[in-house]
Amino acid sequence: MDFKNPKFYLIVIITFVVVFLMNYLGNSNAPDQLERALMNGAAGAIGITIGLWIWNRNKNDDTHHNFD
Repeated sequence: MDFKNPKFYLIVIITFVVVFLMNYLGNSNAPDQLERALMNGAAGAIGITIGLWIWNRNKNDDTHHNFD
């Protein structure tokens, strides 16, 4: 995977911001609101990184698997 591509960093940053804001604004009465939002945002960014890595690894694979 090309980690030097700015599109990759843009996707990861947008994912982090969206997940962070959803959790930060949604847990308005939690005592550890910031910590939960940061952990969920980081987990979302790590998840999208792993997903993009798997997708990029199998992008040029022409073998079609028969699951039936």
